[in-house]
Amino acid sequence: MRIIALAFLLCLASQSEAAQMPLAVLPGGAVIFKPIQSVRERKFADLVQQKTDFSCGAASLATILRQAYWLDVNEEQIIEGMLAHADQDLVRVQGFSMLDMKRYVESLGMRARGYRVAPETLHSIRIPVVVLMDVRGYKHFVVLQRVDKGWAYVGDPVLGHKRYKVDDFIKGWNGIIFAVIGKGYDKTNALLDPPMPLTAKNRINGFSPVQDTELMDFGFIQSDFF
Repeated sequence: MRIIALAFLLCLASQSEAAQMPLAVLPGGAVIFKPIQSVRERKFADLVQQKTDFSCGAASLATILRQAYWLDVNEEQIIEGMLAHADQDLVRVQGFSMLDMKRYVESLGMRARGYRVAPETLHSIRIPVVVLMDVRGYKHFVVLQRVDKGWAYVGDPVLGHKRYKVDDFIKGWNGIIFAVIGKGYDKTNALLDPPMPLTAKNRINGFSPVQDTELMDFGFIQSDFF
């Protein structure tokens, strides 16, 4: 009965916010507390989630400034800062541009530049950068975290952590990266080590049959196999 209750609590955990879950698993019913993280929190770990239809650039920039430079800024502050130097009518129609982001970053005393990068050199980028992707005809800013072993790892302010085959990433990418340069860069920032996507395929691929000899090491006897 205790196992069933525990399973039920774990199911609820996937939908709730991170918390300390009490588990009565020690002899005598003593309680220990296990930190848990919801699936949604895992999906957006270390990322700033966009709150408006036109703020993907602001959220992506906030992610880099917060995680790579430890600046205490949020999406709303960056939107206000970019609007101060942008054509507001144009923003309402097209959203923010890399030029708007560049002007905002420079207002912080940092540098920002856009670079055209050859697809075959993507793996050599060693810092998180903002890139513009075409997602089904919709222009969308995301954070390119790293490219490794044929995969492009992306922090999407709408979808969370994603990864794409490099060829698929290149199809939707405009070939330009937007890099922020300034003092205080954390070379070990969390964006360079994105979590693996939470998919059933990844979980299943981690399982493999247990050999009979291994089962016997755990106390099974030969007659258990007949």
